[in-house]
Amino acid sequence: MASCWQGLWAYRSFLFVLFLPILLLPLPILIPNKEAYCAYTLILMAIFWCTEVLPLAVTAFFPLFLFPLMGIMEASEVCIEYLKDTSILTIGGLMVAIAVEHWNLHKRIALRTLLLIGTRPALLILGFMVVTAFLSMWISNTATSAMMVPIAHAVLEQLHSTQKDIKGENDNPTFELQEPSSQKEVAKLENGQVTPVHSESTTKRTKEELRFTQGMSLCVAYSASIGGIATLTGTTPNLVLQGQLNSIFPENPNIVNFASWFGIAFPSMVILLLLCWLWLQILFLGFNFKKNFGIGDHRKERNQVALQVIQTQHKMLGPMSFAEKAVTFLFVTLVALWFTREPGFFSGWGNLAFANSKGESMPSDGTVAMFISIILFIVPSEFPGLTQDPEHPGKLKAPPALLTWKIVNKKMPWNIVLLLGGGFALAKGSEKSGLSKWVGDRLSPLQHVPSPATAFIVCLLTATFTECISNVATTTLFLPILASMAQAICIHPLYVMLPCTLASSLAFMLPVATPPNAIIFSFGDLKVTDMARAGFLLNIIGVLVIMLAINSWGVSIFNLHTFPSWAQSNITQCLPSQPSFTTPSP
Repeated sequence: MASCWQGLWAYRSFLFVLFLPILLLPLPILIPNKEAYCAYTLILMAIFWCTEVLPLAVTAFFPLFLFPLMGIMEASEVCIEYLKDTSILTIGGLMVAIAVEHWNLHKRIALRTLLLIGTRPALLILGFMVVTAFLSMWISNTATSAMMVPIAHAVLEQLHSTQKDIKGENDNPTFELQEPSSQKEVAKLENGQVTPVHSESTTKRTKEELRFTQGMSLCVAYSASIGGIATLTGTTPNLVLQGQLNSIFPENPNIVNFASWFGIAFPSMVILLLLCWLWLQILFLGFNFKKNFGIGDHRKERNQVALQVIQTQHKMLGPMSFAEKAVTFLFVTLVALWFTREPGFFSGWGNLAFANSKGESMPSDGTVAMFISIILFIVPSEFPGLTQDPEHPGKLKAPPALLTWKIVNKKMPWNIVLLLGGGFALAKGSEKSGLSKWVGDRLSPLQHVPSPATAFIVCLLTATFTECISNVATTTLFLPILASMAQAICIHPLYVMLPCTLASSLAFMLPVATPPNAIIFSFGDLKVTDMARAGFLLNIIGVLVIMLAINSWGVSIFNLHTFPSWAQSNITQCLPSQPSFTTPSP
C-alpha cells in the first residue's frame, strides 16, 4: 500500500494536470456563456502558474486552443497577441543585454565602480548594492546575481583571512578569484526546495564574520530585485504592465514608455536601495557606525586587502577591447534614443522626424531596441582583424560580429517572450468575452473606499503573492482585474496597476521567491529564517516607498489624480463621490 501511495506521489504532477481541467468543468457546463468560458481558462492557467506543474511558457499557450474552441476569439486574433510591440521590445532589450554580458562589460563596470566607492564594511555593502542595482537595470537579475555573488564572497574570504593573520591564527594563503562553478551559478530547485551548496570556506567563522557574509549576500540579491524596477526593460513585470495597458486601453497615448517609466521608478529605486542599505547595515553590522565605516585598529589593513583583491581582478580584465568599446557605444546610444524618442515633456526625435497624423511617434521603444540589436549582428568584434579559418588551413576569415545567433539562441530566455504573449492573450480574451466587465461590476462597491487605501491593499496583496509565485505570473493575473476595477470605480488605471507592478519585485523573504534569492541561498551561510527576518521589514518599506511614489511625483508624471478619457468605456459613469480621482482628462 505504501508503494502505491509513493507511486501516486511520484506522478502527482501528471495527475494534477489531468484532473484539474475535469474538476473545473462544472463552471462552463452550468454557466454556458463566454464569461464563464474565459473564467475557466483564467482559473486553470492561474492554478497551473501558481503550482508550476507545467512550465510557465507551456501554460501560456492555453489561450491558443481554448479561446477558439470556446468561441471567445478567432485563432488569428489570439495569435497576434503573442508577438506584440512589447514582445519585440523584450527581445531587442535582451539581445543588447546578452551582448553586454558576452563581452564581460558588466564585470568591468562592476569592478571599476567598487574601486571608486571604497572597501570599508558599510561602503563595501553600499558599493555592491549600487553596482548590482545598476547592472540589474539593463541585464537580467539572475545573470547579475550569478556574477556579483562570487566576487562578493571572494572579497569576504580574503577579509576573513586577513583578520586571522592579524590575530596570528593562520597563514594568509595566496588568493585568486575564481569564476563560479556550474553548481554555484544556479540554485538547485527540486520540489520547490532550495538545496544549499556549501563550500569549505563557510566553516570556522566567527559570529561577526558570518553575519557580515550574510549581509553581503543579501545585499546582492535584494539590490538585483530593486534595480530591476528602475527601467522598463529591467524586469519582465514592467513590460507586462506596458503590454497589458496598451492591449486593454488601445487609445492611451503611449503613456508608459521608457522615459515616463524611468521618471517614476528610478527615484523609487534609489530611495528603496538606500533604505535597504541602512536596514542591512543595522541588522548585520549593528549600530556601531564608527566600526561599520572602518575607523579603528586594523581596519585600514583589512580595507587595503579588499581593495587589492578588486584591483587585481580589474587588472586581469586588461585594457578595453574594440568589442567592449563598440558594445558600450551602442548601449549608450540605445539608452539615449529611448529617453529622447517621446519623453512627453518636450518633443522627441520620434515626434519631430517620424510623427503620424496625430503628431505621435511612429517608432516605438521596441523599434529602437531592434535597430541597435541588428547593428550588433553587423559590426565585427575586431577592427581591423583577420583570423585563421580552422576548417580551411591557410585561409583567412573575418572576425565574428559583436553578436551571433548562436550566442543569442543559447542565452535568450524565450520562455519569457512566450509568457508575455500568453498574458496578453488572456487579457484580450477577458475583454472580448465580457469577463473584465463582469469583474469590474462586482468590484464597483470599492468606489466608497479611499483610493490610497485601495492602492495600499493592492501593494500588500501583490507583495504577498510574489513571495510564492512568479512575479510575471502575478502581474499577468492581477493587472487585467485591476484595470477593470479602475474603470468600475473611476480612478486612473495606473493608480492601481503601477503599485501592483512595482510591488511584484518586492520578493525578499523566501529563497524560492526569485532567482537572485535562490542563487545567494545556494552559496550557503544563510538560513530561511535569516532571509525572512531581513525581507519582512524590507517588504513593508518597499510598499511605503511605492505609496510615496504614486502619490507624489507619480501624480505629476501620469496625472494620476484624473480619470483619463482613454480609460472610459461606453458604460463607465463616474460618480461624484471621489472628486480627486474622477475628473475626466482629455
